[in-house]
Amino acid sequence: MDMNAAVLHKVDDLRLTQVPVPVPGAGEVLLKIEANTICGTDLRYISGAKTTGVRPGVIMGHEFAGRIEAVGEGVEGVPLGAQATCSIVLSCLRCDRCMGGREHLCEKLRLFGSAVDGGLAEYMLVPREAMDHGNLVLVPQELPATMLALAEPVSCVLNGANQVNTQPGDTVVVLGTGPIGLLHIAVAKLAGATTIIAGGRAGRLEPALAMGATHAYDLTGDALTKQVLADTGGRGADVVIVAVGSLPLANQALEMAAIGGRVNYFGGFPKGSTVEMDPNLIHYNELVVTGGSNARRADVVQAVNLLSSGRLEVAPVVTHQFPLTELDAALEAVRERHGLKVAVLP
Repeated sequence: MDMNAAVLHKVDDLRLTQVPVPVPGAGEVLLKIEANTICGTDLRYISGAKTTGVRPGVIMGHEFAGRIEAVGEGVEGVPLGAQATCSIVLSCLRCDRCMGGREHLCEKLRLFGSAVDGGLAEYMLVPREAMDHGNLVLVPQELPATMLALAEPVSCVLNGANQVNTQPGDTVVVLGTGPIGLLHIAVAKLAGATTIIAGGRAGRLEPALAMGATHAYDLTGDALTKQVLADTGGRGADVVIVAVGSLPLANQALEMAAIGGRVNYFGGFPKGSTVEMDPNLIHYNELVVTGGSNARRADVVQAVNLLSSGRLEVAPVVTHQFPLTELDAALEAVRERHGLKVAVLP
């Protein structure tokens, strides 16, 4: 039996292709995909802006939700029909990074949707290696598939949020109000931040407020920095999240931070880019500056539990849905920034 799948044959050649439905072997699981949301990284894979770890011929899709369709020999505790997703990280579990608790930065890292076949298809195989490593995550309480698909970006946001350790009463600035910025706002609210200031495009300010921001501004440069300082009585923010890879924000985030503040560069910057920064802002203000990339399996479990319990409300982030047969239209909606998050439903 064949199925539709979004196959990246080569750079700028992503096509809906008929491929055989995978058959799970020993220790493997087959997911029937119910939703797969699209992110900017997918566009970078297609255009060739990001090629590291991308296998020609891969089935794309790394933000997926599905149900257990079939299990291979020896698989136990995985009931048919159960709602599930996966940690997309396949790591060696033996290198220094893995042994140090950073398996998401493994020296031999492979990801679903770029090196391993992903969820932009009717079915997706969870290979034995992923099953052995505990990548499959069953949902404790069912939720809409489009929300479960967001467990992957939410897990990455949780990893970034853990770097800055937002506390109740903190003031948080989120720079960038795309889907990732909006998720950071929701997570900061859940952590107990009392003031959440969002800076982004005019069309994304209302969603930012709906997700929990207390202030939202369509400002850039010095105007935004001055506004943040005004809103904090000149003190600056306890936490600043750079949720978009805009180079000018690298130094601006430091300017907005309070004494002892925590700054996280979450959005990926263009490969090979450099920027001038004032190191004295870090030195004299004793700032803690971190990054955030991918997510651990534990982050995915936490994301699924938060979404499943209803404690983290992210449903408004998904604004557009397309059938898999209209893949090109879905990708165009992402490129043209129509709405917020786009979901593809097989």
